[in-house]
Amino acid sequence: MVTAADPEETRTSVWLTARPAAPARRRSEAPSGLDRERITVATVRLLDAEGLGRFSMRRLAADLGVTAMSLYWYVDTKHDLLELALDRALGELALPAAPDPKPEALPESPPEAGSEAGPGTGPAAWPGRLRVLACGYRKLLVAHPWVAPLTAAYPNIGPHARAFDAALQRLLDATGLAEARRTGAHLAVSYFLHGCGGAARRLPERDFRLALDVLIAGIGGIGGIGGVAGSAAKTA
Repeated sequence: MVTAADPEETRTSVWLTARPAAPARRRSEAPSGLDRERITVATVRLLDAEGLGRFSMRRLAADLGVTAMSLYWYVDTKHDLLELALDRALGELALPAAPDPKPEALPESPPEAGSEAGPGTGPAAWPGRLRVLACGYRKLLVAHPWVAPLTAAYPNIGPHARAFDAALQRLLDATGLAEARRTGAHLAVSYFLHGCGGAARRLPERDFRLALDVLIAGIGGIGGIGGVAGSAAKTA
């Protein structure tokens, strides 16, 4: 099983390596009907079905009906393939639209778990967008339990991971915080989301939302936004 503590070996992320094109003669020898996209989709499917601990190139090849060596026409290592699968899964996450650049205040009362977003918490306000983004990420971790350990093991710099990070940055830009505090808020949200990965299946939805409300209240608090302390308490 791949873990964050693996690297006795030194490797470069698949997203930082330009893979040279194979000579025409060798391309003609590659298995027909197979490409990197199909292999990546099959990897996600197999990880969902059997888990990270049971994943191997041989199991994947059997699922695709090819030999294990055939896969290496398209990826150099199993690690490369797991990085591709990780970013493919992150691509399932719906990202919020860019908010109004004008800083917005926190809502007076965050919504109860399972309730509809009210005034100030919907798509027009950064706290509502942040809740949608965070809850969507949690659902992704529940649907794909292998995403959390791979996020810890790999640089996580694929195109969908970067799009997620950019969406989070846009949300925090709308808070009106000074740049240094926005950086701190970005780290706090990132650590919160990645930290809940291992507990995503066990942590009740209400508890997750309460912790998220406290985090949002803290972001508002460092920005000097009034009425924050009582907002999180109302959801307890």
